[in-house]
Amino acid sequence: MKKILIIGAGGVGTVVAKKCAMLPEVFEEIVLASRTLSKCEKIRDDIMQTLGKAIKIDQVDADNVEETTKLLMKHKPYLVINVALPYQDLSIMDACLAAGVHYMDTANYEPREEAKFEYSWQWAYQEKFKEKGLMALLGCGFDPGVSSVFCTYLQKHHFDTIETIDILDCNAGDHGQHFMPNFNPEINIREVSQPGKYWKNGEWVHTPSILEDASVHFTFDYPVVGPHESFLIYHEEEESLAKFIKDVKQIRFWMTFSEKYITHLSVLKNVGMTSISPVTYEDKDIVPLKFLQAVLPKSGSVADTYIGKTVIGCILRGHKARKPVSKYIYNVCDHQDAYQETGIHAVAYTTGVPTMIGAQMVLTGKWAGEGVFNVEQFDPDPFMEELMQRGLPWKITDFNGTLPE
Repeated sequence: MKKILIIGAGGVGTVVAKKCAMLPEVFEEIVLASRTLSKCEKIRDDIMQTLGKAIKIDQVDADNVEETTKLLMKHKPYLVINVALPYQDLSIMDACLAAGVHYMDTANYEPREEAKFEYSWQWAYQEKFKEKGLMALLGCGFDPGVSSVFCTYLQKHHFDTIETIDILDCNAGDHGQHFMPNFNPEINIREVSQPGKYWKNGEWVHTPSILEDASVHFTFDYPVVGPHESFLIYHEEEESLAKFIKDVKQIRFWMTFSEKYITHLSVLKNVGMTSISPVTYEDKDIVPLKFLQAVLPKSGSVADTYIGKTVIGCILRGHKARKPVSKYIYNVCDHQDAYQETGIHAVAYTTGVPTMIGAQMVLTGKWAGEGVFNVEQFDPDPFMEELMQRGLPWKITDFNGTLPE
C-alpha cells in the first residue's frame, strides 16, 4: 500500500521495523533511518534473514530539520514513524510539514535543557498540520498509547460516565543487572527524577519526585505476577486523558520500582550523576547524565536473558445506567516471548507493537484527520482488535479491590 519511513533504530525502532515487515499487505515499502547507519544495517539484515523482507535504510541527524526534510523528499513516504528521542519531535514535525508527510510518535516533546514533558509544544502545531492537510498522531506507544485506548474503549462500551482513572505499569522482569533503566537511560531517569503531578477536580495536584519522597505508594496485586509496590509519578497521557475524557475527576499514574532501583538512583542523584547541566572536566563540557548513560548496561544487550513479565493496564471507576461500575483492563507480556519473536525484551515490544498498529490505522484510513491528534480522539475498536492479533492480547475484569484515595 503506502511507504513508511521509521526514524530511530533502538529497541523500539527494531520492534516497529520487524512488526511492520510482518504485515506486507499494509507496509509494502519500509525505510529505516538513524544517525548510526550500522544499527539500521543490522536490523535490515536481520529482517531479510528471518522474514525474507527487503527494507531500505538511510542515515539522518533528526535534530537537523533541513537534513531530515531532504531525507523525506528523497524517499517520499506517506507517513513518518518517529521512534527517535523526544527532543527531536519538533524538528521531525517541522520536516514533515516542509515535505508534506504525515507524522506519528510514541512520546511527547521534551526540551534537552529541562526535564519537563508536556503536549503544549506539539498541540501548538494544530493549525500548521491542518493547513497542509496533514495528520500528526501523538503518543502511540503503550503508555502513552494503549493506556489511553484502553480508557476510550471502556468509555465506549462499559461506562456512561468515568470518574477516576488509575493507570498501573508493572515490570516484574529480571534482567540480572545491579541497575539498568528499562529503556533509554537518559530519558527514563529524567522522567522518574522530575517532580510529579496528577489530575484532580479540574486541576493539577503537584507532588515531589519519588527520589525526594517515595511515601506515595501502595502494594497492588497484579495479575499473574502478584504484589508489587507501585509509586505515584506523572505520565503524559494524564494530560491528554484530562482533555478528552469528559468530566473525569481524577487521573493518576502508578509505576513499580524495586527498593534496589530507588536506592541506586537516589545515590546517583545525590552525587550529581543524574544532572543535565554540563560540567567541565579536562577542558571539556560533559553532561553527567549522558556520561552515566554511556557506562550503564544497554537494555538490548540483556534481552536474551531477560525473564519475567510486564503487566500494564487501567482501572476505571464510574457509572453505567446509574449503577457504579469498576473495570480493570490490562495486558500481560512475557520478556522471553517478546525476545523469541523480535530479539527485543517486552519493554520495547509493548511500545513498538502499538506503534505499528497506530501506523496501520493511519495507512488504512481507519484513523484519519487533518491536524494534530491524540489516540483518544479516534475509534478504539479497530486498534483493540489489532492488539489481540499482533501480540498484545488484553483482558477486562470487574475490579473489586481498593486503591489509595
